[in-house]
Amino acid sequence: MQTSHQFLLTLGGVLLLGLLTHTLGHRTFLPRVTLLLIFGAVIGEELLDIIPVVFADRFEIIADIALVMVGFLLGGKLTKGSLINSASKVLWISISAAVITTFIVSMGLILFGVTTEIAILLGCIASATAPAAILDITIESDYSSPFKDLLLSIVALDDVWALVLFGFGIAIVTSMGQPTNDTSAIITALIEITGAVLLGITVGLPAAYLTGRIKPGQPILTEALGLVFICGGLALWMNVSYLIASMIMGSVVANFAKHHEYPFHAIEGIEGPFMVIFFVLAGASLDFSSLQQIGLIGIVYIVSRAVGKVVGARLGCQISRTDTLTRNWMGIALLPQAGVAIGMGLVASHHFPEYRHVLLPIVISSTIFFEIIGPIFTRLGLQRADTKT
Repeated sequence: MQTSHQFLLTLGGVLLLGLLTHTLGHRTFLPRVTLLLIFGAVIGEELLDIIPVVFADRFEIIADIALVMVGFLLGGKLTKGSLINSASKVLWISISAAVITTFIVSMGLILFGVTTEIAILLGCIASATAPAAILDITIESDYSSPFKDLLLSIVALDDVWALVLFGFGIAIVTSMGQPTNDTSAIITALIEITGAVLLGITVGLPAAYLTGRIKPGQPILTEALGLVFICGGLALWMNVSYLIASMIMGSVVANFAKHHEYPFHAIEGIEGPFMVIFFVLAGASLDFSSLQQIGLIGIVYIVSRAVGKVVGARLGCQISRTDTLTRNWMGIALLPQAGVAIGMGLVASHHFPEYRHVLLPIVISSTIFFEIIGPIFTRLGLQRADTKT
């Protein structure tokens, strides 16, 4: 009984907070994501420490639920119609932003005196972004510009390129310390991506044709959530990326469910509360003590990652011949970074424990910075690019 009332009181308070932050987000320069993260940090263990353990312990499952929904909704943006005119833009910008960021961060750290192995690993980690934060900002902003649609499509592919680059990075660093090449990391990354894609297709195809039949043309929330959660659960069980699997599922449903005006539209109505809880608990779990360990190397990493995203996105925009506003603001909008980067940092630390003392403090502290500051720039980019509509 004691834990139940603590859980319910905290849940109710956090959800009501979402309404307040939504209002503040429209009246201040801070987007809702940043406000939720800051509030979570204030009430978290680092400061006031008033979040009950029974609530904080559920963060992992809440994060999984929220991100599975994020993947599905992002996948829904990758329709044939939306990609006909922007496929080359999406591919060029997403690949260029990821590869150029990896290169600039790695070279910047090497020139600063960081060992080549650590520089390569951090460069690969820097390529990842935060799909949940960017999606939440676009939903909150209510913008309807082509820039927003292009941004969401790019973010949907970002983690794919990040995983590939990270796999290559681990393989290169491993081979540098061995007489023979070790390609196991690349194979693992490719298996994870391929498995996630196949799973998304396997669940998405029957979902596209069978859902929405109880009430023709309108898929109900129960079947929508059921299939999305099954996809996420199978991905976790199979140890493949549930974000990519749910994204592919969303894309398959969006393209093949001809009897749907918009696939699983009901999920947008329930995804919001999970996102509020997700960002508050993410803020509460931030370890600000790691910021004290960032040092000059961390500053070089943060600056070079920001430069890499801006330069990489701009190069991709020039190659694909986008308009000037998109060239100027797309890189800025891609700055948020969150859990995927920390996950990569943990994996890299496991493979190379001798680099753990450098990798984790930089990755965690820079993620805190980009998780709080990045959304501000994303909204700024949306506002500036929206002036053309």
